[in-house]
Amino acid sequence: MGDSGGDEFRPGDVLRLECPFTETTVTSVCGSYVAVRWPWNEVDPQAQGFGWNGDHALPTPDSYEWDRSYFRTRPAEITLKPGDTCQVGMEPTIVHVTSVHHFDPPMVTGLLPRPACYLEALKQGESHDPDLEDQGYALDPVGGEPISIELLFRPYAFLHVGDEIGDQDGRAWRFDGAWVWHAFDGDRPSTPAWPLTLLFRNGEPPSPEDTAAVAQATETGNHEEELRRWTALTLARPSRVN
Repeated sequence: MGDSGGDEFRPGDVLRLECPFTETTVTSVCGSYVAVRWPWNEVDPQAQGFGWNGDHALPTPDSYEWDRSYFRTRPAEITLKPGDTCQVGMEPTIVHVTSVHHFDPPMVTGLLPRPACYLEALKQGESHDPDLEDQGYALDPVGGEPISIELLFRPYAFLHVGDEIGDQDGRAWRFDGAWVWHAFDGDRPSTPAWPLTLLFRNGEPPSPEDTAAVAQATETGNHEEELRRWTALTLARPSRVN
């Protein structure tokens, strides 16, 4: 795992997120939002032009952002008023990763710690919509919030992005990520027929151990079964299916 935490994840991963509920104070209530003193992050004194005051606004159920927010309060947001003591945290939530962003140097947000990585994720039951500019939730996998992250499933976990493989029909492919295959012959069908043979990894002939691992993983099953396993957990459609 790299310093950013993002090296451990890739698009297509299915994760279970959870954050322990922690006591805090309601600082204001305005319209469809309840602001609480955020119990984990600190103000970044070196950040210019941000002016974060240590509060975090959480939507109430009548806000359009309700479904996009993973954090909740106990008692419920609609019952709270300024000065109340409550808890804020995240119930166990299943998501699938749509993208991983790395920042070097870490991004200035006004909060500490500064994120070196963001995972963009969608909740179970939500599919990526390319026509929506703002969809899903971004989280720092090693940020201030003590979010536990459990990997439930990774499509083609036995392959690395960029691997070149041969399939049962003698066709050559490059694996560009979950559900993204490039056929070197440009022909169809556009997914490889199992079993698969690892030809190159990182531009080099693979080790015997890596070759054996791919062969063993694809000795039974097929691409459609891999997709069914992912869909059963996410209740969603992949953002791209060859």
